[in-house]
Amino acid sequence: MKTNYELRIVNYVLTFVLLAATLSACAPAQPQVDPSVAMTAAFQTAFAQLSQPTQTPAPSETPVPTATVPRTPPALPAVFQTGLLKPEDMPRTYSTDACQYLQNKWNSNNAAPGTVVMPIMFHGINKDNVSDPNQILAENFKKLMNDLYEMGFQAINMQQMSDFLYNNAKIPPRSVLLLVDDRHYAEYFNDHFRPYHEKWGWPVVNGWISAFGGTDTVLVENVELSNEGWVDYQAHSVLHRIAIDGTSTDEFITAEMQGSITNIQTYFNKTPIAYIWFGGNFSPRAVQLAPQFGYKLGFSINPRGPVMYDWVPQADTFNQSNPSAIPEVPAGNPLMTLPRYWSSNARSHLDTVRQIGEDARAYAEANKAAELEYYDIVCAPTYGAIP
Repeated sequence: MKTNYELRIVNYVLTFVLLAATLSACAPAQPQVDPSVAMTAAFQTAFAQLSQPTQTPAPSETPVPTATVPRTPPALPAVFQTGLLKPEDMPRTYSTDACQYLQNKWNSNNAAPGTVVMPIMFHGINKDNVSDPNQILAENFKKLMNDLYEMGFQAINMQQMSDFLYNNAKIPPRSVLLLVDDRHYAEYFNDHFRPYHEKWGWPVVNGWISAFGGTDTVLVENVELSNEGWVDYQAHSVLHRIAIDGTSTDEFITAEMQGSITNIQTYFNKTPIAYIWFGGNFSPRAVQLAPQFGYKLGFSINPRGPVMYDWVPQADTFNQSNPSAIPEVPAGNPLMTLPRYWSSNARSHLDTVRQIGEDARAYAEANKAAELEYYDIVCAPTYGAIP
């Protein structure tokens, strides 16, 4: 059986012979040519043509895609430190989501980095003399308030404080939280704090003792102040005789915390979000239970320093620099063990608070590029762009 190649040769030769015969019939007579010689010549010509290699078109080159090099996120900076705090009072963070923290920190609608809050604790404000460190002379109180204002501080209420510490909500870059402990006659607030509310719009927070319920002799006038909106009532225990500590039962803690909520809801028509620990005492168990009742913040009487978003000075253990201050770190929740300055010496710390805020702002700016790059690589695919 002939191959395709052989068949092609035969067909080509036959075609050539027929063509030659046709042309010779039409042409003038010529000398005779031996047919076998013509056939041999035709066969050699055909074979030579078919023996030439077939030219295959060169394939076009396909572009090779360039490999995408994965971006490596930079390391996030360490927590801001300052030598303006006592060595044992180290700043602690509480945010557990780095991406959410960075989004809150650099959101242009929120508080700018370095925004600082100075909580100050007030008890007695006396006109003539003071008999214990909880008290302050009225003259010195006025100096403190004027110094705060002149240094650019503005007072905030407890809801603003909570929104700031949880979400970095915008508040004045230098803020002060004025915290008055215990029950007082309306005269106390009218004489000392109302002038600053009227001049500068400053609110004041009161840690309300819920011991007397509806029979409280100063309840009605305090409810009226609450209704005006500038005295912000928060929880400060029920009994106010026995402090919560490591020996307190869950039943006692519940009675104090839930009892305060029930009383304030009943008579002030609001729900407290802060628990101002009686005597500054707290325990890890109480700190653990407090959020279950709805408390967002808690305040000790430890003058560790100011607070910033995700930055609260705390101590690991009792120490010589502040031997009476209960260590907060073992309780495990900085938001429920916030520090407070004492009114009697708060003036001497104003510039320190201001400087801490300025230093924190500069530290944040120095690390801004790295934090934003980290966010762009790690966080943006899930959290979206920072507003």
